Amino acid sequence: MTATTVAVNTGPDGTLVIQLRGVLNAEHAADLRHTLIRAIRHTRPSCLILDLAGVREIDAISLGALAAACHLGDVQHVAVYLDHSPEPLARQLTAAGVAHHRLRGIMR
Repeated sequence: MTATTVAVNTGPDGTLVIQLRGVLNAEHAADLRHTLIRAIRHTRPSCLILDLAGVREIDAISLGALAAACHLGDVQHVAVYLDHSPEPLARQLTAAGVAHHRLRGIMR
């Protein structure tokens, strides 16, 4: 069993911050997708920040869920940013179709 944690916080300006930690694999993909859809479609913050500093490993399904969240955010008028991505993860996200301007604070 792998350890994954998700912390959700709301800033004073209404920004929703989701901090992901650990290993995101197929076992967690459905929950991740559900959390992202709920945040974007139902909570509808003006800005959603996905803090990826603690992500050690990610599978293709979870990677796709993060990329899809960016596109869904555009449709729902929610700005989606991915902060503190480790450099290998940032490359994977870019290859999955995430625009480079959404990746902030890439960790080398």
